[in-house]
Amino acid sequence: MARPDRKSRSKSASPGVSQQRKPARRRPAAPRQAPDDAGERLQKVLAAAGIASRRECEELIREGRVEVDGQVITELGTRVNRITQQIQVDGEPLPKPKLVYFAVNKPEGVVCTASDPSGRTRVTDLLPPGLGRVFNVGRLDMASEGLILVTNDGELANGLTHPRHGVEKTYEVQVAGHPTPQVLAQVRKGVHLAEGFVRAVNVRVKTRRKNGTILEMVLDEGRNREIRRLLAKVGHRVQRLTRIAVGPIRLGEMPKGASRRLTPEEVKKLQAYVRAPKPASGQQSSGRPVSRQEALKGRERKRRAAAGKATGAAQRGGAKGGRKGGRR
Repeated sequence: MARPDRKSRSKSASPGVSQQRKPARRRPAAPRQAPDDAGERLQKVLAAAGIASRRECEELIREGRVEVDGQVITELGTRVNRITQQIQVDGEPLPKPKLVYFAVNKPEGVVCTASDPSGRTRVTDLLPPGLGRVFNVGRLDMASEGLILVTNDGELANGLTHPRHGVEKTYEVQVAGHPTPQVLAQVRKGVHLAEGFVRAVNVRVKTRRKNGTILEMVLDEGRNREIRRLLAKVGHRVQRLTRIAVGPIRLGEMPKGASRRLTPEEVKKLQAYVRAPKPASGQQSSGRPVSRQEALKGRERKRRAAAGKATGAAQRGGAKGGRKGGRR
């Protein structure tokens, strides 16, 4: 018996069914996420922009109505950076927020949380009204006071808080007793706490009083209550703690509870500070730990000196050319 050919077999196997291939279903594009330490959840960004409530924004994402950098996003929890990424809802881009930068002198008792169920005063409550959503750059515990930076620039805030950038914070610390040079050396060398090894980049005595000492300490980390725990480990209780600088920005004479806008020059200094490489070595030839701020100042002095030499050489060269021209 002759076998039916392949064509006739396929027809008899599926009578009445068209042999035309169905078009492949288009899969949604894979979401492009901002790094976990540099972005916020997409639904949170949409809600903060006033698109809808958080729950409604989640529905918009599930329905495929939100795009990030031209790609449809359907996965909740996708992290984005509103400043650097293009976000659209139903084809309409989110307006870019106006970036704001503030310095605040946080008093004791004010909290650094975004919301407080107990109704305590927050750092953001000390700012002028109508700024929109802003957030603290780093934290100070409720018992501490001093400089806190507040902004809506997520990229700069991440640069100032991420450990890899080693941004230095300077503190004025009043302690009980009189730390000896050996104790200060131990603070610079470091001690072991529950979560790891901690140390001060630098520490020096500012003032000695009858029953205590005021220290100036520089740290480039941000562990919880780090200074209090570090000094307690070497036998000195902290009585008062005030942050007086974050990188190149200083507290100055700002009253407690006051706030001020950073100048454009200060914002540029912060951005340059974050981009500047951290010193490869933490020691000077004298053996004293070098702070990042000191290293940056040293590099700036060298740059100015080199520029001065180049200018002087050019001027001398011009003068010689003038004298030769005069002889002719």
